[in-house]
Amino acid sequence: MKSEYTEDELLPLSGIQHFFFCRRQWALIHVEQQWEDNILTVEGKQMHQTADDPFFTEIRDGIVITRSMPVASYRLGLFGICDVVEYSPHSDGILLKGRQGKFMPAPVEYKRGKEKADVCDEAHLCAQAMCLEEMLAVQINEGCLFYGQTRQRVRVEFSPELRNAVEKACAEMHAYLERGFTPQVKPSRACQSCSLVNACMPNLKKFHPSAAGYIQAHLDNL
Repeated sequence: MKSEYTEDELLPLSGIQHFFFCRRQWALIHVEQQWEDNILTVEGKQMHQTADDPFFTEIRDGIVITRSMPVASYRLGLFGICDVVEYSPHSDGILLKGRQGKFMPAPVEYKRGKEKADVCDEAHLCAQAMCLEEMLAVQINEGCLFYGQTRQRVRVEFSPELRNAVEKACAEMHAYLERGFTPQVKPSRACQSCSLVNACMPNLKKFHPSAAGYIQAHLDNL
């Protein structure tokens, strides 16, 4: 990983979730500039529109809540938006203009579905926290995921293992983009819910597992 990226080299933070879900999906979007909506992506956008109001700040039980906060990390090479950042009173926190005491920031990310078995959502949230840490010069230990289907919050601890996974993914994303590289298809059940299934065409893998195999199959028929 580079020690620091320039502003022109920053990648969308939201891509972290795509990259952990499927590296080929990320490459189709960010390397090949392909995108298609399906019912899941549309519902997700609608949910974020409800959460994202950059002009709305409130206080609940002493916690300062801001929405749609722009963030960036030149170390990771990312930029994006946090759905919600909550600032709770904490002695190790930061100062907020016009408010007494110190506050610890914590990102809260809204997701349309329910808690997943993989770490896609956790990695996305951790990347937000790492951006906030770089911007605010503070150590953030945890954040929350809010799932629309279950209407529940899930606390996420930003462990060293999760942070290392995010850093490695960021380095790989930048390397893929620099090379113009799109990974090969690896079909799975997750393909059924991917909005890019028509562009990716994972079913072709069953018939022609590689370009060499495709060519050889045609040569054999000559």
